[in-house]
Amino acid sequence: MTKYRFTQKDFDIFKIDGLAPRMEALKANPRVKLYNLGDHFSGFLTDLTGEEQFAHVAMHARRKVNPPDDTWVAFSANKRGYKMMPHFQIGLWGDHAFCMYGVIYESPDKKNMAEKWLRESDMFRELPQHYSISLDHMKPEKPQLSEISDEELEAGLVRLRDVKKGEFLVGKVYRPGDAELESDEVFVDDLEKVMTDLVKFY
Repeated sequence: MTKYRFTQKDFDIFKIDGLAPRMEALKANPRVKLYNLGDHFSGFLTDLTGEEQFAHVAMHARRKVNPPDDTWVAFSANKRGYKMMPHFQIGLWGDHAFCMYGVIYESPDKKNMAEKWLRESDMFRELPQHYSISLDHMKPEKPQLSEISDEELEAGLVRLRDVKKGEFLVGKVYRPGDAELESDEVFVDDLEKVMTDLVKFY
């Protein structure tokens, strides 16, 4: 079994019907990789940010009926959780994997982060423009920066600042068959590069 990279078998898990069968498949394969990624990148991000980072692997423990549509490992400077803080995430949906940094609606830092990013919005254009943003971590849509106007980018950050449910994450998307998923070494090297690009938003 591959240690870090996601394979077609991992993506196909989200086609499995029923909570129990899908959870069993998630535990057997992607979750093992998420723990491995958590072990590797908690140390990498600690060095990168200068703050100790803790890995939080999604357990989906509150689900009683509907199977999860995605799964992830998140990294934050808080040992107890990540949702209340700006954080890095590596995750998986049925049609893509991703590595992103940002804030979700639970974070009390939302307004401050939005104002900072609005002042420094040129930073988004300094990223590779095939990187993507997400305005809702519960939905798979992640348009590329190249597809988004400066006005749309600003509107997303204003929504993060002003709307209670507002969220904003930025990073890279990986599709099944992408060269970055061909080996563990290539995948980890690319994730490290992406996180190094994103740390300026930290």
